[in-house]
Amino acid sequence: MKGFIHSTESFGTVDGPGIRFVVFMQGCPLRCLYCHNPDTWETGTGKETTAEELLTEYNKNRDFYKRGGITVTGGEPLLQLDFVTELFRKAKEQNIHTCLDTSGITFNKENTSIKESFDELVKYTDLVMLDIKHIDPEKHKSLTGSPNKNVLSFAEYLNEKGIPLWIRHVVVKGYTDDKDDLKRLGRYLAHLNNLKALDVLPYHTMGVNKYKELGLSYPLEGLEALTMQEAVKAKSYIMEGFRDERPRVKK
Repeated sequence: MKGFIHSTESFGTVDGPGIRFVVFMQGCPLRCLYCHNPDTWETGTGKETTAEELLTEYNKNRDFYKRGGITVTGGEPLLQLDFVTELFRKAKEQNIHTCLDTSGITFNKENTSIKESFDELVKYTDLVMLDIKHIDPEKHKSLTGSPNKNVLSFAEYLNEKGIPLWIRHVVVKGYTDDKDDLKRLGRYLAHLNNLKALDVLPYHTMGVNKYKELGLSYPLEGLEALTMQEAVKAKSYIMEGFRDERPRVKK
């Protein structure tokens, strides 16, 4: 089986625990206003590769990954679900820790075929990093082009399966920094017993030059990057909602 990738990173330090070999898959159905990788959007392009070739690259530096592993991200990696499943299956045969970084947007529990494919994937998945871009469905749609029903459904599916979960949330001034929305997100997260970590990340402008190179208009032109202090404040609101809800959650 072959998949299309955008690129790889040999020594990733922000894509899961430890030092990791990171695979950026090609293709994404979302159009997030703050996306900094528009060059990963198009499907059916990029470098064609196999799971074996990627694991060969991994094993060149395997000694550095003793406390890390392999992370597959994107784009949206689950557009190539079967390929990611094969890669993870072969990785687990070599006792490699596997991490999936996804928006969860392709999940559909009502589609039996899709759900069965996800059931197979999670057999070989040690950790999922899920990006909840907005807790409000309409605001999520305005921000990304799609509502968040499948994203939240995927989080709940992972909870049922007992797959360890890290949540990521990017704070964008005027879009995802509303105090009530952040507390609502925290209340939602309180119901996920598989939650292991929460990363609240400040919006940055590092993707602006890519848009210019690709001849694209940058949707958030002129919006300043968020400070780390503002991201910390946003996280405190999420945790406030989490703590308020947690006592009400039945174990």
